[in-house]
Amino acid sequence: MANNKVALVTGSGKRRVGSHVAEALAQRGYSVAVHYRSSAIEAKELVDRLRALGVESVGYQADLTNEQFVKQLVEAVVDRFGRLDVLVNCAAMWERKRLEDVTAYDVKQHFETNALATFLCTQHAGLAMVSQPEGGSIITLGDWAEARPYLDYAAYFPSKGAVSTMTRSLAVELGTRNPRVRVNCILPGPVMLPPELSLAERQQAIDGTLVKREGSPDNIAQAVLALVENDFITGACLPVDGGRTIFAP
Repeated sequence: MANNKVALVTGSGKRRVGSHVAEALAQRGYSVAVHYRSSAIEAKELVDRLRALGVESVGYQADLTNEQFVKQLVEAVVDRFGRLDVLVNCAAMWERKRLEDVTAYDVKQHFETNALATFLCTQHAGLAMVSQPEGGSIITLGDWAEARPYLDYAAYFPSKGAVSTMTRSLAVELGTRNPRVRVNCILPGPVMLPPELSLAERQQAIDGTLVKREGSPDNIAQAVLALVENDFITGACLPVDGGRTIFAP
């Protein structure tokens, strides 16, 4: 069994929010299981960076929309490290498309990647944590704009909106089985704007915040650490959005 606490961060292979979360947990001394679907080279680079920090890290490939693969992933992490203390669900997809062009396949793909995968990972990791006396902490990632959705992401927002309800539901399900298992959600704002946004759209997103700047993935990582370390918070959805949820310019 690992001497350090162990975290699994899905979608951390790519150099996006998940990799920053993985590095923040490693800097806290966690052993880190790095999950990726197709970014094998980038995942290996992250594993090497984490090992350079002096922590144990292993990469795992899995399609999180497949229940059997999710079960195998959680089992592999527990078998390797002997425990699982933290799960952070960072794997996600978003595709910009006019409503007129959205197909049933688009909706299904977003729900499978953003909602179903988050559910399956939380379910199986959570049940593994239930069996541990020390329990564990699970973080899901939604989106601030589920409250005020913007144009051209009609397939994306319903799939992310499901994450908040899922968080509350699974916090109840898992917490009643082991009071030391907690589930919370982070609702990111403009912390890593899509590269295809025009300068005008990027500025509009920034102007829509109260802090008048783009956030960073490190802001999300800091929120993850806060929710993991505060053991009296569960079932909460925390906007990390520079005030965009409450501000309507």
